[in-house]
Amino acid sequence: MKTIRSEPSLRALFALSCCFFATLVSASRQEVAAQETVKIVSSLPRTGSANAQSTSMVNGIRMAIDAVGGKVGKFTVKYEDWDGASPERGQWDPAVEAQNADKAVADPQVIAYVGTYNSGAAKISMPKLNRAGLVMVSPATTYPGLTKVGTGEPNEPRVYRPSGEITFFRVVPADDIQGAVAARWAKELGAQRVFIIHDREVYGKGIATVFKKASESIGLQVLGFEGIDPKVANFRALATRIRQLAPQLVFFGGTTQTNAGQIAKDLRSSGLSTKFMVPDGCYEQAFIEAAGADALNDTTYVTFGGIPPERLAGKGKTFYESYRTRFGSEPAVYAAYAYEATTVILDALRRADSAERAAIARELRGTKDFEGVLGRWSFDAQGDIDLRTMSGTTVKNGKFEFVKLLE
Repeated sequence: MKTIRSEPSLRALFALSCCFFATLVSASRQEVAAQETVKIVSSLPRTGSANAQSTSMVNGIRMAIDAVGGKVGKFTVKYEDWDGASPERGQWDPAVEAQNADKAVADPQVIAYVGTYNSGAAKISMPKLNRAGLVMVSPATTYPGLTKVGTGEPNEPRVYRPSGEITFFRVVPADDIQGAVAARWAKELGAQRVFIIHDREVYGKGIATVFKKASESIGLQVLGFEGIDPKVANFRALATRIRQLAPQLVFFGGTTQTNAGQIAKDLRSSGLSTKFMVPDGCYEQAFIEAAGADALNDTTYVTFGGIPPERLAGKGKTFYESYRTRFGSEPAVYAAYAYEATTVILDALRRADSAERAAIARELRGTKDFEGVLGRWSFDAQGDIDLRTMSGTTVKNGKFEFVKLLE
């Protein structure tokens, strides 16, 4: 006997089939959408006194993504702002940085990691990201050993490249250039006898060492080279010892976060009125606030591996004016560099036309004659920018004031 299905049963089966098909289509569309959404993340110190500098860098990153409408070809670009610091340390934290790198590696949508601000943090994240083929573009880390053989420890930079490929890039010149320029500027300022202090950290000790070697090579007398504990309450005893040696300039290799302001105050309170020079790690308003303008005015000199935002030309000038209009404030010195780091990542994504990490790394390695806010530049074989422009700044009336370009 033949079974005849009723019309309602056929209609129900048809409706169920349509529903199932619609579900498959919806799931397929969601999968395609997920595949075409990529992420750029940043790991910068958002806790502690470096947060103002980091906020300006994050603003620069957002501006770069907004400039392309959040789209590159078929890809929608999302951005996530991650804190690389902790309340316990008040600055970048090795444990947090390691977690951020692991988190980025584990997320298949992440195509690039913007950071870090501190060179010590970069040493932690670089090998993790490199193993995964995930590119890291830094707007601020300047320790030479991250990329250059013979400028740091014997195993550097090989230890940061376990895959054997270059995946770390930076858009700021390294400290082997800045430290040497600082020594020449010190001599130009009339110093013949210098005392060098450093914070014992990767960046601070690194640039202090370069400054020492460069000073000796141009005939400056180095009266002392001493590491400090940044966590102590004051440096009065050290300041007294330095005053007795009568240097004409004191150089501090370190950052605002490693107590540069307190060192400046204690040098002045000891009666020492000599010149005080610091590198770009102190080129932020937080340094002036920590030291107090009276301890810095007219006697403090700051080197920077680039050009202050207000002196950028061409696309750089457009960026500077756009930043002021959008945020109602002056960009910190590394805002333009964060913008550039993000822009070159977006350009690599466009050229690769692929979200594969290896393809983006390959395109970044091939970046030549890039026209950006910093001018025209290329990455060299080690991932370093080929720009060499440096600048010198002083402190007047509680504010940084440009002095000159340095060579």
